[in-house]
Amino acid sequence: MQMKSAEKSGVPSRKEVQRAATFREINSIARNLLVEDGSGAVTINAIARRMGMSGPALYRYYPSQSALIEALRGQFFEELIAFMRAAAAEPAASTPARRLGAICRALRRWALGHSAEFGWLFASPVASPCETDLPSYGDGASCGAFGEVFLEQVAAIWHEQRFPIPNLDDMPASQVEQLIAFSERINGLLPPDAAHVFLKCWIRLYGHLCMEVFQQVAFAYTDMEPSFEECLSELCALLDVPYEPPV
Repeated sequence: MQMKSAEKSGVPSRKEVQRAATFREINSIARNLLVEDGSGAVTINAIARRMGMSGPALYRYYPSQSALIEALRGQFFEELIAFMRAAAAEPAASTPARRLGAICRALRRWALGHSAEFGWLFASPVASPCETDLPSYGDGASCGAFGEVFLEQVAAIWHEQRFPIPNLDDMPASQVEQLIAFSERINGLLPPDAAHVFLKCWIRLYGHLCMEVFQQVAFAYTDMEPSFEECLSELCALLDVPYEPPV
């Protein structure tokens, strides 16, 4: 017997299509509020007012303010991940070292062009760079998936040619224990000593981006691109790969 209902045929029903459109509208308005007026402006009631709805009506779509925030974070992560992966897929990014440069520069471009969104993603201890077992947000984007874009390029360099690593015997025991645990969490993609180099690179990159996006050195620099490129050249030196300036 042929199934004719929308649900059984796999075709979204009119109600499902309308509900999905409402979700998109809510997210779009929430993002506009964030960009225009800051995170404090993103409330259920403010979104409802712009949509001509009541606050309680919006709770049929998001059960809480935190659920809305997590959905938006997922959307931003998904967008950033796609942007970085697109840069890594460019023909010019033909080696792990070039792909690393491409994704770092893509990350900076996105961060500068979406400073409010960047703040929501990274001005929080939740934004771990490579916790691959973190839960997904929204439609599958996650903190872990974001970090993997950076981690996989460092790992590719390590497995292709290796890079200088520290002697764990020269490091404090507590630091070594943490590096071993971290290596296990990323399923041994990098051994503890190589993971130390990866984390050093991540801290430098992330710290530089935060200082630039949040204008924490605006008293000295109005253009931080040269400083960013200097940072990127230092990462390349740590990974023992040639630094190539942007074309």
